[in-house]
Amino acid sequence: MSIAPIIWMNAGETSGDLHGQLLARALREERPDARILGMAGPAMREEGVEARLETEALSVMGFTEVLAHLPKILGLLRTLKEELTKTRPDVVVVIDAPDFHFRVARIAGSLGIPVVYYISPKLWAWREGRVKFLRRHVSRLISILPFEVEFYARHGMNIDYVGHPLLDSIRTQEILETKPRANRIGILPGSRKREITSLLPVFSRTAALLSARYPELEFVLPVAPGMDRDLITKCWACETPVTLADSSSRYELMRSCRAIMAASGTATLETALLGTPTAVAYKFSQLTYLLGRLLVKVPFISLPNLILDKSVFPEFLQHDANPSALAAAMAQWIEDTPARARVLEQLDILPGLLGNGGAASRAAKIVLETMRKP
Repeated sequence: MSIAPIIWMNAGETSGDLHGQLLARALREERPDARILGMAGPAMREEGVEARLETEALSVMGFTEVLAHLPKILGLLRTLKEELTKTRPDVVVVIDAPDFHFRVARIAGSLGIPVVYYISPKLWAWREGRVKFLRRHVSRLISILPFEVEFYARHGMNIDYVGHPLLDSIRTQEILETKPRANRIGILPGSRKREITSLLPVFSRTAALLSARYPELEFVLPVAPGMDRDLITKCWACETPVTLADSSSRYELMRSCRAIMAASGTATLETALLGTPTAVAYKFSQLTYLLGRLLVKVPFISLPNLILDKSVFPEFLQHDANPSALAAAMAQWIEDTPARARVLEQLDILPGLLGNGGAASRAAKIVLETMRKP
């Protein structure tokens, strides 16, 4: 009988935690005896992953934001190295978050532990030179986006494309049968404090503009675990009411919306797979934005637009993320307009491009294949 494997999984942010939950579930289906531990958020902990560190401790984004949190990050890395030295897992799985996980990969490599990089880092957007690091320190690289295969091939690196794991959790019969409400607008301001404080006041003023034109509209905001309800209430800067909903039925809620305002991130792909037109917004610190304009090489920031290679969801960055611009975009979709029909037609293409399900199961098999051999 084979020895029960020890698998260390590391998620550095909310989206990685959700991917980690699905992967942990798939790993247990393959190896029910596996011990899975690591850096976990609420979703992974709910799946039974032993949290030696918590993902919530590393919820930062951008150049200047990372610098501001550097002492905390270095402390987490020291603790992580101590845990890996003590537990000696058979494999380390790092999920997205390259600025942190490149350091984790280096630590695991120094201990002789193979590394699987799940949700390959977005080096095609910027910092292509880091491919060399991946060649040296990562045993297997797993991609969930179809266009990444060609990018890494150009850099002499083979990757495993498994499709996108969100299809299995989002496009279920129960969720897709959720009846849309013609007057419901969703608000997804992100999960990080900085996203909420910069975007939610803009989204609330957009809601006020839309409500003045369409008085029958209702606004709903799913509150994820770890999100500060008091902060959300404080940042809702208008008299138009908003319902704070529990996130346990998040996908049904998003599916029921006529349209959504969302922070750029995994949420935009979720809304796309649910077939809900979405206006995408983001505000960076000024330094992050200026550096990004110099370094980032892609035409879009939202995943649906990148995958479809066209502007399906309108994007609003920095000063363009203002109430009047967002309200004008959202107003196109409240009635049955040709603009709404065009968006829905493009969204129907996405599932086929993303593997039609089973991604987490394919990724779990790769993780188990990569384990250190006795």
